[in-house]
Amino acid sequence: MTRREFITLVSSAAAIRPLGARAERPPERVLYFTYSAGYRHDVIPLSEAILTQLGRNSGAFEVIATEDLSEFSTGNLERYAAVMFYTSGEIPMGGAQKTALLNFVRSGRGFLGVHSATDTFYTWPDYLDLIGGYFNGHPWHQGVTIEVADVADPLVAFLGNSFQLNDEIYQISDFDYRGSRVLLRLDQRSVDL
Repeated sequence: MTRREFITLVSSAAAIRPLGARAERPPERVLYFTYSAGYRHDVIPLSEAILTQLGRNSGAFEVIATEDLSEFSTGNLERYAAVMFYTSGEIPMGGAQKTALLNFVRSGRGFLGVHSATDTFYTWPDYLDLIGGYFNGHPWHQGVTIEVADVADPLVAFLGNSFQLNDEIYQISDFDYRGSRVLLRLDQRSVDL
């Protein structure tokens, strides 16, 4: 399975399953933050388009994509159900902006860190707690086996016990599994460590 096939499969399942319940209420707003203070991934514009289309097709969410740091105020964040980072480097956020983001998450709203979001804010300890670990290289781009860690969770139950994926595999340092709910994990026997 390729990365694109996997994203399509997971996104389709997430978008189709709850359509009946979501059709009765307006879509939630998701702030998709793509600021790059380090390496900028060429796929970011495509990811914005795909997320926007997934939201539109499902009727469940609306994506607001930005690199505008001013969105990180208490008042602005109130408009969103979740914040999604596809970021890199030491983003020039001030203390009030960082506090607004942390309070947003502490209030029960969502935070998703995608790909290089783990390559962000190395000097902000609260971000490490939020993201769960830091990027520590990606030496593999190959076919691997992904194990479904929680086969009872409806987000991943349809995948079975494991599946094959051809992808760029990130190594993560400072990972604290106690603060994370792991749904999928790399079968380390499927790669040459």
